[in-house]
Order: sequence, then C-alpha cells, then structure tokens
Amino acid sequence: MFDDRDELCECVFCNCVFPSSEAAEILANPDGYEFKNETFEKQEGSKHYYSNPVMPDIIEKAVKRDEISKAKADSAKLKPNEFEISPNDVKAPKKLLIQWGIGTLIVVAIIVAIALPLYLNRKSLKDKISADVNMIYATSSNVDYSTFDYKQINIYGITCQYVKIALSGDIDDGDAQALYSNYSHLRSDKRGKTTNDVEMYIYTPDTIYFISEEKGLVKDVQEPVEIIETTTEETSK
Repeated sequence: MFDDRDELCECVFCNCVFPSSEAAEILANPDGYEFKNETFEKQEGSKHYYSNPVMPDIIEKAVKRDEISKAKADSAKLKPNEFEISPNDVKAPKKLLIQWGIGTLIVVAIIVAIALPLYLNRKSLKDKISADVNMIYATSSNVDYSTFDYKQINIYGITCQYVKIALSGDIDDGDAQALYSNYSHLRSDKRGKTTNDVEMYIYTPDTIYFISEEKGLVKDVQEPVEIIETTTEETSK
C-alpha cells in the first residue's frame, strides 16, 4: 500500500521502507521480483501508508451495548401512579349523552322539516311542467320543431327557474325569445305564481342563446362542428 505522492512507501507486514517507484515496478510485474523473508524494525513517525483498522467484533459489541441500554431504560420507567387519571378514565355522564342524542335528533328533524317540503314541491312542479313542456314549441314562428332530430330540455333549480334546451336545428332571435316566454308562462301557470326569475340557455348547431329578465337576450355564435360517423373498418384501423 503506497501513496504515489510520497517518494517512499512502507510494507504493512515487514515494515520495510523503500522507494515508491520500486513498489510500482513490483506491482506491474510481481512475478519478476523475489520477495525475501526479511524483518525490519518499525520506525516511529515513518508511516508511509494509510489503513483502516478492522474490528471483527464491532457488531457483537454494538448488540451488547444496545441490550444494556434497553435494560437500563426498562428499569428507569416510572411505575404507574394509582392517583393519576388518564383520558380513558374520563367518561361522560349518562344524562349528558342522552341530551347530546336528543339535540342531534332535533337538529336532524329541523333539517328534514325544511328540506323535505322543498324537495317535494320542486319534484311536483317539475313533473307538472315536464308533462306539458312540448307546449313551449307551439309558436307562431316559421320554425317547425317537429322536423328537428331532437329537442332536449333540462329543468333544474328549487323552483324550476333554470332551463337548458338543446336543438338539432337553427333558430333566430325571435324564436329564442318565444321559447323563453312560453316556458315562463307554463311555469307560472303550474306554480300558480308569476315571477321573472327564469334563466334559459338554448344550444343550436351555430349559436348559444342566454335569456333572462335581467340581461335580456345574449347570444354567442359558435363555429359549426361537423360530426363524421366512422365505419367499422375505419375504427379498426
């Protein structure tokens, strides 16, 4: 073992100190060198190599130290205090638990009492409107809705005030306004109450209409999209 930055090197077995260049030659051709059985006295301060001590019993010593430390830790544990109260020992009084249960039931009952009538009223109104919803297409315009491939309508909101209509054909501004007016009248008739809070979206191949009492008619012209049906062969490719 030698450091190529040191001119001298030292044998770790016989303590012989000799030139590092000679060690390099021996390393390159060890068969061409005769190793004599010589012994040299180790010289203080003449160490010309670096080595790490090897301790085969280091693992066993570490295990023993760990066992000793665990034994000390176990013996150092405090005995449980018989007067000490833990959270597990604290239990709510039966009367308090009953009060909590009653309070929870009251809150649930209030929520159901408010939400259930709203849901039933909304469902009843939606069923009434849906039964006669085709009446909104009965207009005096030039559009014949019966020729459309589809007329889809989605009604939602607590009082069925929100409507979305999808049409396969195009309509103009007057037709869109007529659909809004017809639905508003139908809803008012089924509710028995007239309000101006209806908001309607109408989707056509080229245009999206938004109509409300507050904003009036707003339209957004869209680029037409061509839908091409693929055959079985094209799909497999």
